Amino acid sequence: MDFELSEDQEALVDGVRAVLDGRFGIADVRAMIDAGLDRDRWGELGQTGVFSLALDEDAGGVGLGWADAVLVFEQLGRCLVPGPTVATAVSAGLVDGAATGEVVVGALERLEGPVLLEHAVDLDLVVIYDDEGLWLVEAGSLDLEPAPRPLDPLTPVSQVRGDLPRGERIGDAAASLDFQRRGAVLTSAIQLGLAGGATDLAVAYAKEREQFGRPIGSFQAVKHICADMLGRLEVCRAAVYMAGVTLDDPVVGDPDRALSVARILADHTSSANGKDRVQVHGGMGYTWEVDAHLFLKRAWVLEPTFGSADHHAEWMADTTLGAVSSA
Repeated sequence: MDFELSEDQEALVDGVRAVLDGRFGIADVRAMIDAGLDRDRWGELGQTGVFSLALDEDAGGVGLGWADAVLVFEQLGRCLVPGPTVATAVSAGLVDGAATGEVVVGALERLEGPVLLEHAVDLDLVVIYDDEGLWLVEAGSLDLEPAPRPLDPLTPVSQVRGDLPRGERIGDAAASLDFQRRGAVLTSAIQLGLAGGATDLAVAYAKEREQFGRPIGSFQAVKHICADMLGRLEVCRAAVYMAGVTLDDPVVGDPDRALSVARILADHTSSANGKDRVQVHGGMGYTWEVDAHLFLKRAWVLEPTFGSADHHAEWMADTTLGAVSSA
C-alpha cells in the first residue's frame, strides 16, 4: 500500500506544523507546567479545525477523514502539545463545543477499582465509556484527589474516588466501540509524533555536539543509535497510517487488527526513541533543562491510554488462536 502523502495532505501537515511551531514552541509548552492548560491556545486549536477534522461539514466539521487526523495528531505529538486532545477530538459530534474547542473534554474507561483522570482541573466535561455505551458527566461532579508528583509534568493526574457515575447517555455500545477505536488510533499518532520529534532532535544534537574535535554523530556508536531510531520510526509510521486508513475504509483491512498493531508499535517506538534521545544527549539528557525527558515521560503516560500494548497483544493472540482453531 502506498502511504505517500498527497499534495493536499502535505499542505495540511505544513500548515498545522507552522501553527504549532508558532503557538506551541517548547518555551510556550514549558510555561504550561506551572500555569496549566492555556485555554486561549486550546481555542485556537479548535478554530484551526484540529478537533473536527473527521467531522462532516454539515455538522460543523472540516469533512476530512481519520487518516488526515492521524497526520495532524502526529504533529501534536512532535510539539508536545499538552491537554486531552484525543478525548476532545473523538468527542466532536457527541459533545457540544468539543469540535470548536469551546469546552475541554476528558475520557475515562469504566473499570473496577480506582481510576485516574488526566488534566482534571482543566476539564469541563468527561466522557465515560464502557461496553454498554458512552456517558457524559460534568468534571466538577467527580470526587478527585490530585496526584502530587505526576510522571509527566505536562500531564497532571487525579484519582477518582468512589464509583464513576452514569451521567447522561450520549451513545450506545456501537458508538462506544467507535469512540475507543478512534481514540486508540489518535493516541498512536501522538506517540508516533513523539518518536519523530525525539529522532529529529537527537540527530540535530549529534551533528552539533563535538567531542575530541569531532561531532559525536561521526562516531559509529551514535550513528547506530540514530539509525535504529529512524528504522523504528518508519515501521511505526506505516502501521499508524494504516490504522487511520482502515478507520475511513474498513474494506482496506480489519480496523481492530490494524489499530492493535499501531498501538503496540507506537508504544514501543515512542518509548525506545525517547530513551535513545536521552542516551544521545548523555548525562545532560536526564536533567530538567534538557527537553529529552519530556518526550520520554509523555510516551510513558500514554502507554495505557485506550488499551495498553500488552492488552492489544493479548487481543491479537486470542483472535489469531481462535481463527486457527476454527479453521
